[in-house]
Amino acid sequence: MQDPAQTFDSIAPILTVAVLLVMLLWESVSPYFAFFRHRGKERLLHGIVNFALAIINAVVVGLVFITAWKWAVDFSSTRDFGLLRLFEWPRWTEAVIAILLLDCWTYWWHRINHVVPFFWRFHRVHHSDTRMDVTTANRFHLGEIALSSLLRIPLLMLLGTELWHLALYELILFPIVQFHHSNIRLPDGIDRAFRLFFASPAMHKVHHSDQVAETNSNYTSLLSIWDRIFGSFRLRKDLESIRLGLKEFRKDEQQQFIPLLFNPARNPKRSKK
Repeated sequence: MQDPAQTFDSIAPILTVAVLLVMLLWESVSPYFAFFRHRGKERLLHGIVNFALAIINAVVVGLVFITAWKWAVDFSSTRDFGLLRLFEWPRWTEAVIAILLLDCWTYWWHRINHVVPFFWRFHRVHHSDTRMDVTTANRFHLGEIALSSLLRIPLLMLLGTELWHLALYELILFPIVQFHHSNIRLPDGIDRAFRLFFASPAMHKVHHSDQVAETNSNYTSLLSIWDRIFGSFRLRKDLESIRLGLKEFRKDEQQQFIPLLFNPARNPKRSKK
């Protein structure tokens, strides 16, 4: 019988590509913001830059951190160590608890990236995108991915998760992340229903606003409950008037691949409004 982690890992690329293609088509037919209308070349270059960052991250994670995560899981398993190993859970009950714990960590890690200046230097590469679309879901600096992946090692040990729990969580997580980054229109009622459970496009547009109070809200990546519990949930009625990106990184040359790689080394004064 195939290992569940291998099953989920084999499904993940297919699902990711499928969601990407659907969102790209949706953005073409009914975009929320018209920043790429009649600008196909700009849209292509924008996507290439974001995917170039993603490829670097995928290579490093694949070569370095997946082995480390397997070691952390094996450490917990052989020593019967970790929170989830304190009790005997039914298999899928344990998986649900693991997903909740992993997603709560993801919420707090995201929030910490906004609060701690050193971490923000890397995370702002993601937020500096002034034309957020489905490809922005891949736009993260290697420094942020490395830090996140490194911290995942003790996290997996402390939680006592299985590797297939992590694979299942990421299988669910990334399509939702692609969806709420997409430049799409959802009827208000559908978005309202969706955000009862998950981070919705309306929520995440607020999060990518260049207004600091809005940027520092709606941190959740998967389950919207964390923003509601921890007081960071925020909406606005006039979504059409949102300016995406960061005020200190609005120039076209700042959106190119090499400047994004060196963005954390720059020290522009962060807007307080």
